[in-house]
Amino acid sequence: MTIDEVIQLTRTRFKKDLYPVQEIILRQVWEGKTYTSIASASHYGEHYLRNIASSLWQSLSEILQIPISKSNFRSSLESRFLTAEERKLIEEFTRSQCLTTPLDYPGSPVPLGSPFYIHHPLIEELAYRQIDKPGSVLRIKAPRKMGKSSLLLRILERANSLGYQTVSLDFQQADEAVLNNLDKFLRWFCANISRHLKLPPLLNDYWDEDMGSKVSCTIYLQQYVLAEISSPLVLALNEVNRILEYPKIAREFLPLLRSWHEEAKRIETLGKLRLIVLHSTEIYIPLKLTESPFNVGLPLQLPYFTKEQILALAQRHGLDWRDSPDADRLMAMVGGHPYLVRLALYHLCQNSVTLDRLLQEASTISGIYKDYLQNFWVAFQEYPQLAVAFKQVVKSDGGVELDPIVASKLMSMGLIHIDNNRCTLSCELYRLYFYSQNFF
Repeated sequence: MTIDEVIQLTRTRFKKDLYPVQEIILRQVWEGKTYTSIASASHYGEHYLRNIASSLWQSLSEILQIPISKSNFRSSLESRFLTAEERKLIEEFTRSQCLTTPLDYPGSPVPLGSPFYIHHPLIEELAYRQIDKPGSVLRIKAPRKMGKSSLLLRILERANSLGYQTVSLDFQQADEAVLNNLDKFLRWFCANISRHLKLPPLLNDYWDEDMGSKVSCTIYLQQYVLAEISSPLVLALNEVNRILEYPKIAREFLPLLRSWHEEAKRIETLGKLRLIVLHSTEIYIPLKLTESPFNVGLPLQLPYFTKEQILALAQRHGLDWRDSPDADRLMAMVGGHPYLVRLALYHLCQNSVTLDRLLQEASTISGIYKDYLQNFWVAFQEYPQLAVAFKQVVKSDGGVELDPIVASKLMSMGLIHIDNNRCTLSCELYRLYFYSQNFF
């Protein structure tokens, strides 16, 4: 058995997905890690992990009818094969979950409780523990359509389960006029927080022109919003990249976030605020190290899907790829990009196209990725310097070094990987598409 099969079998016992901490224990113990090292990596207490693990070993012992413990977990199961009955149980459980869940078109955050969400147990547990800390900052970075919003949904759900208040602000909803004026922007910021919390927007009662917008905003947040609620507030700031397009606002607002984090150490009321910042690129607005919110708190970066995760997701779509090269074929084209993988599985599940045809047409204007790819073409027409840099990457076999800001923008679009300052193409789909469009 593989660790994925063990986890699938355990899920059938619990009749639901494992909690992230349970999956962390199973995967880490399978790799030979000690409870001490697991606790250190996940920031859980060792005693707590031992208690969770004890329950897992008992459940596995009952499922398999053999004694299972930490010491014999892998050695007892690695050479064992799933029985036909166990495979049937896993398939029926997976099918029952998927049949009761509508298969939505990919592009929006994956709903809570959906079997089509791929968990990142260690990342999720680190996030959950971070928002439990007074005055904390959690930074989630990944290219667009990598799953940041889906992860955020689960973090906010955990916050709600702890009795916390939650507010999610999307800066894409701010008007151009708002983003061109600091006072208007901070009033927009405060008014939207109040609206989400169902508090009257008493901006004029706390705004003082002589003290300035930033002080007024801080007083409003500290003495009104946080004072009015009895529980901590988890404030998620989505699409922070939009702010970076307005340097005057960014140079004032980003240090303000940092100041709240620092002042939370001595002001108990500000300690009730926990910030989550989602962004898709590096921050190149000139800020002093002591002013930037992007070098404090906990940074998390979402990974691409592994082959094992693609196999699991395919199975949840009713596709059995375990004994076929199909997962490898799809990865060779899209490189494990979550949105591109999910879009392919969606169309295959609808029986609207075969995998052979999907891959053959993937880079063409008749393929399933045409709208997604055309967005890059439009972006390159608007920003020629990005096009010039991207051409260098496509033509290079071993990667090239690019201007850091340009490289960061290409990475935020999901087009390249950066490793030791070397920029390489993130998947074959892009090479085929741009060659077919006479990009060169």
